[in-house]
Formats: sequence, structure tokens, C-alpha cells
Amino acid sequence: MKKILIISTGGTFNKHYNPKSGALEVDKTSKAVKEIAVKWLCEFEILNIIGKDSLEITNHDRLELLSTIHQSEYRYIIIVHGTDTMALTAEYLADAELEKTIILTGAMVPYCIDPVEATANFCAAYGYLNMLEENAVYISMNGSIGSYDKIHKNRTEGKFSF
Repeated sequence: MKKILIISTGGTFNKHYNPKSGALEVDKTSKAVKEIAVKWLCEFEILNIIGKDSLEITNHDRLELLSTIHQSEYRYIIIVHGTDTMALTAEYLADAELEKTIILTGAMVPYCIDPVEATANFCAAYGYLNMLEENAVYISMNGSIGSYDKIHKNRTEGKFSF
């Protein structure tokens, strides 16, 4: 098994219901990611940065993400990211030509509401990452896994596909 860094940036995947305000809020501790990741007997580290819905992520946030990845000793990285700007962040990272293997994943429905999609997307990313050797940026969503420039969010169908 590969030593993997999991970077959680927020997104719908990590949202939870706040009973006081009645709103879905990003859990900046990434409880959902931890609940899924601890199921495996492998070496991983979870790093929480940004902690936003992806519609709120700025280029400054992407620069922070890029810097974090660049400075990391890890070669294999899973990024949990919101779906609305996942492709934009993936392109940003690909343009940096990092010598890392990176997969972005997320969820259309929060883990706390229905854990199936988030778990499936994360598990697919994990499995695919363990098969990869080439340094590149990938997206793993809704059973579609591939190069970041081949997987797209279909807003009409509410899922990602080729």
C-alpha cells in the first residue's frame, strides 16, 4: 500500500446540519473523511485546509493548496473538494506540473445526509490511486475516474461523467 496524504478542503462532502441555524455548514475537522479513511490498514495523513464550499474558494486558496502539495513529502494525494469548482482546481494543479499523483474527489450530497455517494467516490479514488504510477491530476466522481480534463460535472444530470 502507498503512503497517502488526504487533503480535505471542505465542500459538500464535509457539510453537516447545524440544528441551531438550520443550515448545512462545512465541517472544518473533516469528520466524514476520517470516518471513511480509518477503515483501511494503510499509511495516510489527513490535512484540513481551506474549509470552504468550493464556490467560495479563491485563487489565493488554490495557491495555498498548491504550496501545501509542493512542500509535502507525499507523492500520492487525495483531495476532497467541492464539486462546483473541482475542475478549476484540478486544472490549476495540473498547470503547476507537480511531480505528484493527485486525485480530486467529493460528493454531490453531504456524507452526513447519505454516506453512500461520498464513500463510493472516496473509495474509488483510493483504489485508483493505488494503481497509478504516473504523475498527473485525476478526478474520481460517480464511477467515472480519469484525467482531470476528461471528467466533467453534468449539471443537468447532477453527476460527473466522461
